[in-house]
Amino acid sequence: MRHVCQSGRVASLHAVSIAAFAAMTSPAAAQQSLPTIDIGRATAARKFHNSGVERFETPAVTTKRTPEKAVQALAATSVVNRSYMERFQTTTISDVLREVPSVTVQEQANDPGQAVNIRGLQDFGRVNVLVDGARQNFQTSGHSANGTFFLEPEFLAQADVTRGPTSNIYGSGAIGGVVSFRTRDVDDILKPEERYGATQKVQLSSNRWGFMSNSALAARLGGMGGVFGQFVYRNRTAYYDGAGKIVPDTGNEVIGGLAKATFTPLEGHRVTASALVQHFDYANSGTDNQSTRFATGLDARTFTLGYRFARPEYPLIDFSAKGYYTETLQDQTLLAPTQTTYATGGRVDGQRSNHIGTWGFDVNNTSRFMLLTFDHAVTIGGDGAFDQVVTQEYATGGSLTALTPSGRRDLSGAFIQDELRYGGWLRVLGALRYDQYSLQGGAYSSGGQRLNPKITVGLSPLEGVEVYGGYAEGYRAPSVTETLISGTHPFPAFNILPNPTLRPEIARNVEGGVNVSFNDIVTPGDKLRGKFGGFVNQVENYIDIEETGAAHLVPFIPGYPVSTCATRPFLCFGIRDYQYQNVAKAQISGIEGEGAYDWGGGFFSVSGFINDGRNLTTNAPLATVAPSRISGTLAFRGLQNNALTAGIRYTAVGGRNCDYYAYADANNQCQTLISSLPVNIAYAGKPYDLVDLFANYDWNDRIFTNVLISNATNRNYTQYRNAAPSPGLTIRFSLGGKFAVN
Repeated sequence: MRHVCQSGRVASLHAVSIAAFAAMTSPAAAQQSLPTIDIGRATAARKFHNSGVERFETPAVTTKRTPEKAVQALAATSVVNRSYMERFQTTTISDVLREVPSVTVQEQANDPGQAVNIRGLQDFGRVNVLVDGARQNFQTSGHSANGTFFLEPEFLAQADVTRGPTSNIYGSGAIGGVVSFRTRDVDDILKPEERYGATQKVQLSSNRWGFMSNSALAARLGGMGGVFGQFVYRNRTAYYDGAGKIVPDTGNEVIGGLAKATFTPLEGHRVTASALVQHFDYANSGTDNQSTRFATGLDARTFTLGYRFARPEYPLIDFSAKGYYTETLQDQTLLAPTQTTYATGGRVDGQRSNHIGTWGFDVNNTSRFMLLTFDHAVTIGGDGAFDQVVTQEYATGGSLTALTPSGRRDLSGAFIQDELRYGGWLRVLGALRYDQYSLQGGAYSSGGQRLNPKITVGLSPLEGVEVYGGYAEGYRAPSVTETLISGTHPFPAFNILPNPTLRPEIARNVEGGVNVSFNDIVTPGDKLRGKFGGFVNQVENYIDIEETGAAHLVPFIPGYPVSTCATRPFLCFGIRDYQYQNVAKAQISGIEGEGAYDWGGGFFSVSGFINDGRNLTTNAPLATVAPSRISGTLAFRGLQNNALTAGIRYTAVGGRNCDYYAYADANNQCQTLISSLPVNIAYAGKPYDLVDLFANYDWNDRIFTNVLISNATNRNYTQYRNAAPSPGLTIRFSLGGKFAVN
């Protein structure tokens, strides 16, 4: 088993990082060892003062698999680039996606796992999360999110988000949308004329203690490609909330490495390989801080191998193929059993593990041609993902193997898409995807298949404005857990039954929007970019956990055997079993938008959404739909060459009541009559607002400094669906530098 690193190793890592940074940023040392170092350039990612509208200009691929600027996408597509992550010193995926409309991240402060929620849909693959094109399908049953992934933001170069099933050609199951994370590469460090170089960054955080070191090296291999390597270490201790109380178990340690290689043996041919390995150490008493206490060592690994061929003289061939393997291995050691865990066989030093391995592939080709005065880009391809889940435990109570069963699920599909253009004012994007799945484990198996269409039409009535509308369908196969789960909840002792007859979920989404792109509006060189729209998404055969069967008596005292109820019924209460079932049709609708205006001396950006979700049979609200949110940033640039960017970000989040649940407890947490039922924790959600202050300064073209005052008013708040309060006032300071050789 892996445990939290000893202080000696931490101190050594700190010393190595600081020494490396000092050596790299020392002019004397640099001139003696590398006389040809060019310190007059910085990567594009370092130019904070260009960040006002550049997220809208950054190419995205999650809409149609071929790159286009986010502001041009005929879908609700957003991009978060490295400049944004540096400005706000993102330390979690929640930080990265904080301003993307209709996107929230469910995270428990005592667990580094993250779960993306798009327009009220999350868990069990409803949002397809990709890292360098590889699916992340890890899941553990509990009182929090059913589907998390583990990713250190310092490895990221960009995040693409497409909301809704309009991205159905991007893999099976994404009825909520797709989030594609791209990790850093040679081109994120070096300019085209640079041969090799390195970057070093350190970050310190207040509110107890936080330290991060990020070291990266990159080199070009003449005209044959390039290699890239990165090492990240992060350590943080438990933080204070806005009320001045320590939030238990909110510290953890992360160590990770990224290696990439690109080879271009012939013109138009490109071979890529990557390996991302991360290790997380932490301990907690479950995500609700009330369960059995475990020490956890978790490894998240992603390996990819890709090939692409594209040359302008061959417009019918733009071929891409990728294979990948991703795995998450969670090892846990029992530290402190509860009475219930002890009664079911759990004891100190008991062991359990949860492992999921996913093999996958993605192959497609785009042909570009003109036919009957229309320009066409026809993409044909297929993809597959094959999950193998293995859970094991010894002397930990049996809840993991019972509630997160072992099994196998195979997903595969094929698609064809045609993007048609005419006269610069008309675009039509049509696609048809075939999905099929098979699932097996124990004595059960199931499968299914379906065709899912998509059609979107875009019109440009005037230069700089494009209006679009479309319809798309998505298909999500049941997960291994939803189908095969078969066990007894520790307390109260009710059964959770398997359901091999579960039907896949089908999403039918209608949406429309407008893309805006104007230049030279008020002053020469200024820019305005924006995306605004609305949607209605109906999900048939929605899968949720429901009561089933007749009520039976169970003891209300943890650890008492069920047989007690036969002789002492006054010590018991009635409860029913549970099962994942296809429930009534759900409908989620909303409006969302984001925009930015940059006038050279500064910029202003805004994003927000208002969403609503209902069970169409009962009219009950869907607890997974997040409260409304609006966020605005105002920044100014100054000093020589606009080296300083400073500003403020204001975020207001609406409230949610407990009408989906029975009552709200003293902590404003929505509860059913039995608080430990296997439903996700949801908070009633008091409205709150946050203020963040930031300043980014380039000392010269090779050294930069960032300062962020997060939650500057020390607001005491809890994000909706999170179990613990968020941090109070926190100051983050980072210092970094780069050298490069021509």
